[in-house]
Amino acid sequence: MLDQLSAKWLTHVESVHGLPNVSRLRASGVSFENTIVSNPVCCPSRATLATGLTSRQHGVLENGYQLDPALPTFMRILQQAGWNTAAFGKLHFRPHVAGLWPNYREYGFDRCEITEDMRGGSWLDWMEANHPDYFEAALATVWQPKVPDFASYGPECRDLRTRIEAIQKEFCWATKEFPEGNAGAYPLPFPEELSQTSWITNHAIHFLNSTSGPFFAQISYVQPHGPYCASPEDLRRISMDRIPPPVPAEWLTDPHAPEYFRRQQPVEGNWRHSRRCYFADLLHLDRQLGRILDLLDEKGLRQNTCIFFVSDHGDLLFDHGFRGKEERHYDACIRVPLIVSGPGFPANQRCGELAQLEDICPTILDLAGQSYPDPPTRSNYPSTVGGSLLSGFSLRAIAGKTVGRSAAYCESYNSINSNNPRDWARTIRTVTHRYTWYPGGGEQLFDLIHDPDEQHNLAGSSANGSVKTELKDRLFELVVQQDFPKPRRDLFAFGVH
Repeated sequence: MLDQLSAKWLTHVESVHGLPNVSRLRASGVSFENTIVSNPVCCPSRATLATGLTSRQHGVLENGYQLDPALPTFMRILQQAGWNTAAFGKLHFRPHVAGLWPNYREYGFDRCEITEDMRGGSWLDWMEANHPDYFEAALATVWQPKVPDFASYGPECRDLRTRIEAIQKEFCWATKEFPEGNAGAYPLPFPEELSQTSWITNHAIHFLNSTSGPFFAQISYVQPHGPYCASPEDLRRISMDRIPPPVPAEWLTDPHAPEYFRRQQPVEGNWRHSRRCYFADLLHLDRQLGRILDLLDEKGLRQNTCIFFVSDHGDLLFDHGFRGKEERHYDACIRVPLIVSGPGFPANQRCGELAQLEDICPTILDLAGQSYPDPPTRSNYPSTVGGSLLSGFSLRAIAGKTVGRSAAYCESYNSINSNNPRDWARTIRTVTHRYTWYPGGGEQLFDLIHDPDEQHNLAGSSANGSVKTELKDRLFELVVQQDFPKPRRDLFAFGVH
């Protein structure tokens, strides 16, 4: 699993600069090319992936919420069925402010080696103990030193916050070779083998070498989430003249654009340098995938192991005048890569059917011969509709086109800088169109076949009125369906005493 990787950017780097291990994985499995996330921000997407539930089902509406460990997760179901389960890297089932050493075992993991966006905790401790010459450079890369644990760090309760802020104030991110370097996009200030990315892979490899029997490993990288950073060697491989310019901010002259957009200005910054760092980081991540694939081959496990390659959401990377993700539901924000390779999946297939992260939980249970538990209701209270408790489908059935969805749903609540429901967004995405409604006013309708860059908003076009009406009606139905199955809470109103 990668963080903040758009399908758009993966395809570009793979085709222009080469990602041999991603291509190798594609050749051995199915690429689901229309995978749409249902809530494009870290915590909600990761909660949906683990539980198979919608945002309103698991209750993680945006970052800052904690996933209730009492909810069923597919990793706990596997664990209870005798599988060895492990997590490496970023899970983000809890807010970062809750602590730099989160214990995620209660979600269904036997082993956890965690390092997340903040760059504090286990990886930072390892750097200090084993590579003290690079410890100050590691402190310079810390994200959000305002997290409480930095002010009283570790068993000694050290004040690392003051030290981090002093280092960051003076740290020079630019180098002679890369003078554009800044705190948001920079050449890695230590060898890549000391990076979080390599640290995560090393722990995963140790697990794969030491475990026996059936296993599940979630190898979840912090990158390419910003700040964008890559080794100088990888940066050299990304030529500046092969970096595509951002898609223009078409909404500036669009009278039907969301009112929320009109309260903003297009972001400024060195988009070419930021994209170079983001693209270069994918080269390093591709090598980590290769290390995992090579080990599975060496151990004779590849033919009996199913691999999911996926991201939690995308990154606009200056497209349409925006960075990041959340409530700007353009393609680079909501469409993510999903490749599945292993038993039950044909080789070298590209699937254009719509998929969502809700599909991963039922797929893994399907592959493992397990089932999702019934809700805590009276035995005579029906817990299924159409034979399925979850809204997602097994990806094996989607790839085989025996089941599927005619539309994908995506929603956003307040961004991290807002507490205003006028900034919410609700989207229906089909193979041919994207329609988004903003409660604060404004709509977007794009014909993705003739306008894949989403430059011409058709929401005000009378010629497309019937298409908009149909999609808006279907969107309303999808909004309602987000509450099925009814939220799992402590129930006794149904007669359970």
